[in-house]
Amino acid sequence: MKESRGVPPTPAPSFALLPMRHPPPPIVKSRRQYGGLSALLAAVVWGGMLVSGGVILAQEGQPQALPLPAPPALSTEPSTAVPLVLPAVPPPYGASSVAAPLGTLPGSFPGGGPIGVDGPLGGVEPLPPIASQGPVVLDMPYEPLPPSSEDGYLTPGTAFPEGFDDLWAPRPWSWQLMPNNLIYTSYLAGPKEPRFGTVWYDDTSPPPYASSGQEGWLWDSTLGGRVSIARYGSDPVLHPQGFEVQIEGAAFVRLDPQDDRDLRSADYRFGIPLVYGVGRWQTKLAYYHNSAHLGDEFMLKHPTYPRINYVRDCIVWGNSYYLYDWMRLYGEVGWAFFTAGGAQPWEFQVGTELIQARPTGGRGAPFLAVNGFSRQELDWGGNVCVQTGWAWRGRRSEKLYRIGLEYLYGSDPQYQFVYKNQNRAGIGMWYDY
Repeated sequence: MKESRGVPPTPAPSFALLPMRHPPPPIVKSRRQYGGLSALLAAVVWGGMLVSGGVILAQEGQPQALPLPAPPALSTEPSTAVPLVLPAVPPPYGASSVAAPLGTLPGSFPGGGPIGVDGPLGGVEPLPPIASQGPVVLDMPYEPLPPSSEDGYLTPGTAFPEGFDDLWAPRPWSWQLMPNNLIYTSYLAGPKEPRFGTVWYDDTSPPPYASSGQEGWLWDSTLGGRVSIARYGSDPVLHPQGFEVQIEGAAFVRLDPQDDRDLRSADYRFGIPLVYGVGRWQTKLAYYHNSAHLGDEFMLKHPTYPRINYVRDCIVWGNSYYLYDWMRLYGEVGWAFFTAGGAQPWEFQVGTELIQARPTGGRGAPFLAVNGFSRQELDWGGNVCVQTGWAWRGRRSEKLYRIGLEYLYGSDPQYQFVYKNQNRAGIGMWYDY
């Protein structure tokens, strides 16, 4: 077998142990090996000079950077030299610097930052922990919108509370199925508005089954809500605009805590409002059904009390306007095309609400609400309800929670006792979503 110059011969494959005619030359005598190793070391030196930015000399008081030498050409001839590994770069380049294999190109490092930030070969920045490190209590103060787009608003439908600087600014309209907020919200002090709420109060008027005395403590609760089914309009966190289909429903339940918490009466309401809102103005055209029922326990204990079958199927036209961000005025008129139990067709409702328009954070904010309700079957009498207290508004939705005092004077909101007056005051809580 012939030998090439400077290259050890390739033995023929054989399973027998044959003596080598020409032993391989020692590694120390291979110039080509030395040549490949020298080229690699020269590349490392050149890379270090490139990182350091050159040698700075002072000439006549002005520092000047010497030009860097051109990188040496790496040999492409085969070499059997063992690859070398650089040790870890010591300080002052930083504790995050790590060792790199020889031949890594300067400028970046896998898993680390660019050269010159954490060291000559980059560094590894540890990621923050993703697991919870303990309870976190936030006050949730008002958070201004970060500048994320030209018009200052994020994409509609996102969870971030965009648009708190201008609640009424026009935004893009789109179709939305079951959005998270409402164009037309329930009246805060309306006695027949659907929501979650409960009130404990003391009524100084006589009970319905007696002509004298005082009623005492009663417990009224509202179990229901108002939600949006579909909308073609905008989708900010507060005060969306456009066309909307809602559904509403609630059970208005009265318990007697002084008489084994007996169920005295319950009214039921269901409605479908069609809503339109633009800017500070909102309007609705709605249908609702309301029926009144006497409690079983009350009928057993007062068998002579006359039960009435009070029913209203009503068409309502309502309007709402925000004079200020924190002040709402509203009014509506209703006409019942079917009535029973002494109900008459016409009803009117007006009121105002003063409440923080933006998210309140953990501290909350005060509120005041007044509602007046007049009905034809009462010779245009009715009742007036005033609520005041403290409110909390959600940061990523229009949900509202309130606690406070309530005072109501006039016709009983429970339609089984529609011809009985109340003079009551108590404490309650209400949740709107």
